[in-house]
Amino acid sequence: MAKKRTIVILLAIAILLAAGLVIDQYVVLRKAHSTFEDYYAFRGCTELLERTDTEGVCRTDTGQTITIVLYRGRWYLKGDLPGCFLGACL
Repeated sequence: MAKKRTIVILLAIAILLAAGLVIDQYVVLRKAHSTFEDYYAFRGCTELLERTDTEGVCRTDTGQTITIVLYRGRWYLKGDLPGCFLGACL
């Protein structure tokens, strides 16, 4: 009986930890996509090369040049927009 209770408690703790991790990732991603500056930092940009109201080009800490775009009120990596597949956006 005590063994079953221990297993149930450990399983409940594991489920709560997993749920906490999922919620944390949701909050981090939501914040990252909310502003250009947050997404710039999220992607590891170290140098801003160009910026408009809807697009920005930056260089990451690895030297890669990326383009960040505004799509439906949120910031994303160009070519990695939600609802898009092979260049066609829904």
